[in-house]
Amino acid sequence: MRRIATILALPLLVQPAGIASAQQAGGQGGAQASGQASGQASAQASAQGDVSVTIYNNDLALVQDVRQLGLTKGLVRQEFPDVSANIRPETVTLNVADAGIVEQNFDYDLLSPDKLMDKAVGQTVTLVHTNPATGAETREQATVLANNGGTIVRVGERIEVLEGSGARVVFPSLPANLRARPTLSVTLDSTRGGTRPATLSYLSKGFSWKADYVALFDESAGKIDVQGWVTLNNTSGTTFERAGVLLVAGAVGKGSDDGQSDYQPSPMVRAGTQSAPRETLGDFYLYPIKGRTTLANAQQKQVGFLDVHGASAAKVYQFRNAGFEGSDDPQSAASVLRFSTAREAGLGDALPAGTVRVYMKDARGQPQFIGENAIGHTPMGSDLALKTGDAFDVKVKPTVEKRERISSSEWERTARWRITTNGKTEDVTVERQREFWRTTMTYKVSNAKPQPVTVDLIQAGLDGWWHDSRVPSESLPGKQRSLDERVWQVPVPANGETVLTVQFDTRY
Repeated sequence: MRRIATILALPLLVQPAGIASAQQAGGQGGAQASGQASGQASAQASAQGDVSVTIYNNDLALVQDVRQLGLTKGLVRQEFPDVSANIRPETVTLNVADAGIVEQNFDYDLLSPDKLMDKAVGQTVTLVHTNPATGAETREQATVLANNGGTIVRVGERIEVLEGSGARVVFPSLPANLRARPTLSVTLDSTRGGTRPATLSYLSKGFSWKADYVALFDESAGKIDVQGWVTLNNTSGTTFERAGVLLVAGAVGKGSDDGQSDYQPSPMVRAGTQSAPRETLGDFYLYPIKGRTTLANAQQKQVGFLDVHGASAAKVYQFRNAGFEGSDDPQSAASVLRFSTAREAGLGDALPAGTVRVYMKDARGQPQFIGENAIGHTPMGSDLALKTGDAFDVKVKPTVEKRERISSSEWERTARWRITTNGKTEDVTVERQREFWRTTMTYKVSNAKPQPVTVDLIQAGLDGWWHDSRVPSESLPGKQRSLDERVWQVPVPANGETVLTVQFDTRY
């Protein structure tokens, strides 16, 4: 890794003929005839004005920045430092009275030692050597030949590599389009002079937010306390001070071509039909952050938005067998927390997508973490079944007891259709010989807990594209949840076991 100390001596900035230049600074305005040293750039106050940031869930934000501009009549080049480094320049709009945009440029090539040396290739710089014994400095002119994995310079008649030389490099000027801060420059055609507000709006990547939930579950009381936190992330490369922040719960369309899906898994059992008492924007819920807050670059910030006590909840056990397959060893049932976001259940709110972390108090009264899971955007009134982990004491052992071909006489052998062609109706009967299979499954459900439990046992994989699977026999009544899944509520005594036996008739 090369070590190059850099010093920058900046000349006066030159204005193109016929265009005035102004640099707005957070409402304080004022044209500057000369640049500032790069070391001072980071210490400058933000040039932003009255900033509002609307943040969406899918790496997107709308920034609206109201600044006071001091314009002259005619063509004016106006610079807007401290815009987002991840700005989408094609989305920029500028609303200023009596002025129109002629041209805009976004300078995102930010000042750094490597970038400064890259721009200096072919240019003359000054090398400063310091005698470690006396501290005396000597200077010599050098031409930068290359900066690829190391800096190569020509000094007089010799060629040197600066890596490890200990030399400081002094640059005569700041290269064009190399900025200390992300800067948008706009050429305006102003019909009059004077200071007036301008609203700069643009979309930017590098912003995201999600909800994080802390749930304290009281199993004996059947209650749950839920705190909701908004977690904001700013990786835009720019800090936004004292910004008004509005959060939009939903992934708005942004024409992404990266092939990535915004899908987030959700343990939602039933979607709710209640309207949450929150402001909406189209099909999205809005979550405004109270007061103003600073969104520092490379910072994560949390703000509370939900605090509910005593909502109804219950722990249940679930086991899902994905197909007609057995297991040599008993498998753990899932420990699931069931609750509702309905008004009458006590939660009474829409829940933005995020992670729910569940705690329970131990025998000493200390809350202990028992699991977490993700939820998607959840309407108010929804039923949720949140898996928190695998049960230690509740096991299920599925077994394929028998699989046999059954006679087609036990199944439909003919099909009849009524067809109308050119006004003529006729009945068509088709004889069909098909192969069917009968699978006998047993599910041994064991319970080592000192109290009885009920396990929701789900058999999936019932439906091919034929839609004609049947359940001719079952030792406990089941419920067909969908064409593909059937569920049984299996009661298991304390320190005991229950065996469920089911026959399935299918095409495969």
